[in-house]
Amino acid sequence: MNPVKEFDHALTKAARKTIARLTTPSRIQAFLDDVPYSDEERYRCPLTVLRDRRGHCFDGALFAAAMLRRIGYPPVIVDLLAVRDDDHVLAIYKRDGLWGAVAKSNFSGLRFREAIHRNLRELVLSYFDDYYNIEGRKTLRTYTAPLSLKKMDYTRWMVSDDRLDDIGVKLGEIPVRTLVTRETAKHFSPMDKRSYEAGMLGVNRAGLYKPSSRSQQ
Repeated sequence: MNPVKEFDHALTKAARKTIARLTTPSRIQAFLDDVPYSDEERYRCPLTVLRDRRGHCFDGALFAAAMLRRIGYPPVIVDLLAVRDDDHVLAIYKRDGLWGAVAKSNFSGLRFREAIHRNLRELVLSYFDDYYNIEGRKTLRTYTAPLSLKKMDYTRWMVSDDRLDDIGVKLGEIPVRTLVTRETAKHFSPMDKRSYEAGMLGVNRAGLYKPSSRSQQ
C-alpha cells in the first residue's frame, strides 16, 4: 500500500481532523510545539506520536517528514551531530530553491527554520548559536548528508514503531560533513546567561544530555 494512504487509513476520525489542519510547515511545527518532549529511550513513528501526543527530536523529525510528505514535499531528514551533547534530527524542506526545517527539540532555539537558506550548510549553521549543552558550551560540529525516507519505506516508518532502529542505523552510515574543526572550536565562547536561559525555556530536564568527565571534547 502507498505509505501515505496506509497512514491515512490508520487514522481515527479525531486524528483526521488534526491532520487536516497541518497544511503548511509552520502548522506542522505548531503541532510539534504543543507536544510534550519525551525523555523516554524509545522511538515513536508518526502514527504513535499522534496517538501519544509526545515525542523527542527523532520522533518529531519523522512526524514532520510524514506531514510534509502529505502536503507534497519529499520526506527528508538530516542529523546534526555534536560533542558532549545529543545529536538533533531535522525534517528539511525546500521552497523556491531555499531550504527550511521543522523540528522537535527540548531547546527552544532548535526548532523551526523558515525556507530562506540557500543551501544545506547554511541551514545547519543557523542552528549553531542555539546548540549548546547544560555546561553552556556550543557543541554542534558536523552533520549528515540528507536521508530520503522514501528509501526507508520498507520499515513502514509512518505507521509502525517496529523497525525505526533501521533509520537510526542508516543515519549512522551516512557520510558526515564538517561544520567546524576542532581547532576552531578551541576559541568558542560559552553561552551568555540570558541566551542560555532563553534556550532552556520550557525544557524537560529529565530529557537533557548530561556530559560525563570522559566525554569527547
